[in-house]
Amino acid sequence: MSAPTAPTTGETGEPGEPGEITVHRCTVTVVRRGGWSWGPDPRGLVQRVVDSLPELLADHFAERLTAGGPDVEITEPLTVTVRPGRSGSPAWNASGRLPVEVDFAPVPMVEIPTTAPDTRALSFEESFAAEPAPWTAPTAAALFTELAERGELDALLALLPNDSVLTYVLALLGTDDATAARLLAELVRRALATGPAEALPEPLRAMATTTDATDLPRVLAAYVASADREETARLARSLTAPHDRSADEPPDATPGITDTAPPRPVGDILTPRTTDEVQVWSALPFLLAGPLARIGYLDAIGPALSGLDLADDAPLFAAALAYKVLGATARGWRRTERDGEAAAAFAGLHPPVPEERLTAFARQVRPALPVLDGILALAVCRGHDPADPLLITGADDALLLADAQGMFPIAWAAEAAVLLPYWEAAGRPPVLLCDGPLPPGTLRELAAGGVPFLTGIRPLRGDPVVRLPWRTPLWTATGTTPDPRLAAALPAHTQRLTDLTTALITERRAVPLAPDGGLERTVTLAAALGLATLAWTLWRDRETPDPLLALNRFADLEATVRYEPTAVRVRVPMGRRHADLLRGGLLADVPDVAWLGGRTLTFSAG
Repeated sequence: MSAPTAPTTGETGEPGEPGEITVHRCTVTVVRRGGWSWGPDPRGLVQRVVDSLPELLADHFAERLTAGGPDVEITEPLTVTVRPGRSGSPAWNASGRLPVEVDFAPVPMVEIPTTAPDTRALSFEESFAAEPAPWTAPTAAALFTELAERGELDALLALLPNDSVLTYVLALLGTDDATAARLLAELVRRALATGPAEALPEPLRAMATTTDATDLPRVLAAYVASADREETARLARSLTAPHDRSADEPPDATPGITDTAPPRPVGDILTPRTTDEVQVWSALPFLLAGPLARIGYLDAIGPALSGLDLADDAPLFAAALAYKVLGATARGWRRTERDGEAAAAFAGLHPPVPEERLTAFARQVRPALPVLDGILALAVCRGHDPADPLLITGADDALLLADAQGMFPIAWAAEAAVLLPYWEAAGRPPVLLCDGPLPPGTLRELAAGGVPFLTGIRPLRGDPVVRLPWRTPLWTATGTTPDPRLAAALPAHTQRLTDLTTALITERRAVPLAPDGGLERTVTLAAALGLATLAWTLWRDRETPDPLLALNRFADLEATVRYEPTAVRVRVPMGRRHADLLRGGLLADVPDVAWLGGRTLTFSAG
């Protein structure tokens, strides 16, 4: 049974008198062995045990409660066992109360320095250190070249919309013609899939009709290297679908951004923190960096933004990500002051983060977001076991696809057909459709794609489904026989996914003033993946891992953040949470963080 926080023992009084013991959390369990009654006042028995704890602790730690002794901290659970004694035992109280035998389990103690060092001042060695070389974010060419070397570029390109592919074709022309030709070949293949080769403009028409599909990137690379850049850009724009706004933009325009896009506010420059120290109420945003770095997501942020000339605005992306794991936004848009300070600290900025800049950034960054979403999705799909189901729910006017076991998010899509490549990349597992507003035609599109799904959502007339003989209404695709265990697990999966979308989408808005939800969904995927990784790493062996466990258990983990020219150091309090994170390898250094100017993010305790 849980008892209230134990009171402080040992009055401090005047200087020189004994110190005090502070118990932050106390649990009392009373065990009866034999007999059949707890006595006339069971609750009074528990209260007497709780009331006696301060005196027992003071007696046990009497040697530590001296004016000259150092302060100590006990981070591991201290177990105190109290057993009834016999008459005449040393614990017999002169007042005639029940004799007891008290046993304190040994625990390690850590001394706390009486005076904290001045962390703002540079050390003697640091004062002579040379200024670090200016850091430049890697280019988009470096990102696509690395993906090509790993054999992942084609899979990523298949997930990108036309305007994103076109954006990076234009960004790579003149800097990496070979990679630009590979992206241009993707646009040519899409045009051939929707129409005859005769519809292509010259000279693409001649190349497409005389060249094998596998050799097309090489032929296009030779053409791009010899052709005029403006001519190549014109051909690339002509390959986009008629409904793509980027196809109608002038040659010097940035695809995806119209002439009415909000400009950057003049004079409102993002000033990074270089040498400073700040206290934040939540270190949780910083804990997301490690999990995102593991899958290559963190390394892709800088190059993805560089392709749009937005590398200097990377701190705005970090601030939006931080808001997803901080406090809930009141009325859908209002933030607390401490949330603004914590988000600015994570982004390496001085508070507050300008909301108008964040809103403008959400519009400007749209073509880069599918690149980040694709890298995240492919990483989750590679690690998915095809025997485990995927989940689909309707949220934020779109469909969300997630892994059922760890609630790892995979992708957003406006319609079910767009989710089919992710389902195939995950090994074609069964799919559970959870309660939520689904777009019309969702069940038909899944059935047409051969997806074995199961749902409790009532189908529309004409949907190719059959009802299952189950205790609750359930439907599955015609011609499929789902595992009964999936039907039994559907309610629990639905509740977990509903709770996740409520916490990260409904209650927390990263860019509440943006008319477009692209950045909102991207940082939701990234935050959910980071939280799911924390929960999976720490608790999968003892309970069902859930991102909300990490959100609730680490939300109030305070931290001191120190900014140095080459590193940003996060110091969290010693305790059980720090020990768990350390054992799980979740406090490893994260180098080359884009929004911190390439500085290394480090963690320590103190």
